[in-house]
Amino acid sequence: MHLKFLHEFKDFALKGNVMDMAVGVIIGGAFQKIISSVVQDIIMPPIGMVLGSTDFTKLSVTLNPVAVATGAEPVLWRYGAFIQTCLDFFILALCVFLLVKTINLLKRRHAEASVPFAGPTVDQQLLSEIRDLLKKK
Repeated sequence: MHLKFLHEFKDFALKGNVMDMAVGVIIGGAFQKIISSVVQDIIMPPIGMVLGSTDFTKLSVTLNPVAVATGAEPVLWRYGAFIQTCLDFFILALCVFLLVKTINLLKRRHAEASVPFAGPTVDQQLLSEIRDLLKKK
């Protein structure tokens, strides 16, 4: 019983689709780090400069200012970090969309180039004959 389970698991884990998915997840994680760096290191500093904050992720609103005055821990609404995360997602989604669009375009071009010309269809042949007969009249 246990050997059958282990054999089934080995077959599942070593299938091509699972391995391709694992590679995709690893590359996707690295790609997400690149996009996060673009947002945090390239896009957000100018926005932070315009807003008067050097670190956009630290933009927040204290929800309990009265309690903080008495020495309590501040409760922060960190809208800057949320906006930055949304920008990360938007740019990552845009990059993935452009990548998929490019791959689909390349696949379509390859499919069009690999289809051999089989000659005119029956409909095209009939239309050609009709055209020729009309020219004779």
